[in-house]
Amino acid sequence: MHLRDQMHLTGSAILAHRTRSLLTGLGIAVGIAAVVLLTAIGEGVQRFVIHEFTQFGTNLIAISPGKTETFGLSGAIVSNVRPLSLDDAAALAELPQVLAVVPFVQGNAAVEANGRTRRAAVFGTGAQVPAVWQIKPALGRFLPDDEPRRARAFAVLGHKLREELFGSRSPLGERIRVGGETYRIIGTLQPKGQLLGFDLDDTVYIPIMRAMAMFDRESLMEVDVLYRAGTDADALAERIKQRLLQRHGSEDFTIVTQDQMLKVLGSVLEVLTLAVAALGAISLLVGGIGILTIMTISVNERIAEIGLLRALGSSRQQILWLFLGEALILGACGGLVGLLVGAGGSWLLGTLLPGLPTHVAWGYALLALVVALAIGLLAGVVPALRAAGLDPVEALHDE
Repeated sequence: MHLRDQMHLTGSAILAHRTRSLLTGLGIAVGIAAVVLLTAIGEGVQRFVIHEFTQFGTNLIAISPGKTETFGLSGAIVSNVRPLSLDDAAALAELPQVLAVVPFVQGNAAVEANGRTRRAAVFGTGAQVPAVWQIKPALGRFLPDDEPRRARAFAVLGHKLREELFGSRSPLGERIRVGGETYRIIGTLQPKGQLLGFDLDDTVYIPIMRAMAMFDRESLMEVDVLYRAGTDADALAERIKQRLLQRHGSEDFTIVTQDQMLKVLGSVLEVLTLAVAALGAISLLVGGIGILTIMTISVNERIAEIGLLRALGSSRQQILWLFLGEALILGACGGLVGLLVGAGGSWLLGTLLPGLPTHVAWGYALLALVVALAIGLLAGVVPALRAAGLDPVEALHDE
């Protein structure tokens, strides 16, 4: 039997049972589409989270009080022997390769201005925030570089808080009450978005010491260190550790570099992507079982045809590839349709729900397509071997 005849027989067998072939390919298509769509969501979430953590820049090291295994996020529980102080932050600013240091505390208080009142996040910090956190003023300027203990009562409003309290008019020079204390507004910030549920635009920034007094805190919640590009982050982290050990006498603090945090986040999110890919793979398995079932039925229905082909001189290998080819075509067609549907669904989902980040992970998509072909091949092996092993006389007798 020539290759052309073999391909013709394979195509004829598929077309002769269109509905059955369509349902078989559909099972594979659904599996591929599920893998592509789920991994697109997982990949999109991974990129979104990493973007959230890098929107303040990548040359950062965070120091938080207490020896914990956290990511150094603001709000960590303070359980250390000695507080993390402004003097500690000043000492870190003296280290080589350090460009700027931002001490930080956070709380929540009532904010009153322009006859309106609302509760908002209050960030106590220093003058280096625009450089370290990559936040740009929209109007006016950020907090001045006053001596922390004698800082003037100035405030800077986040974008959303400014709109809520003053609408479209400029609030510069206006008085505002934060936690019962009066401040003068000297600037507003450009929109920054959210980070881990914190709305960075619904905030008011005040001097660090005033915030510590307002919230009755003895320790900073975090110190962020901005270092020069090209600096070895691990080496600098070790120098920071030694400097704080000299001041504290024990390691009652946690140091986290941006690289460490992104590495941990990346590994966690990769596991998430693999998990959703595994869920989609279940659909692929179901599609493979469908191919196995259909091919088994096909062999049973075509026993006489197999006997005739064998009687006309077709070899066992040709019969084997006749059925394997059918399984491969079903798997390939279903896989390609699933790939297109999954990619299209990912795009459509991202368009209809802009808040849900999606990004097609083509590596997983192509792997799923290869798996679909492999499943088609493996699912067709047993029925094809059975067909190739039929005795021509017995097969003809079945007619």
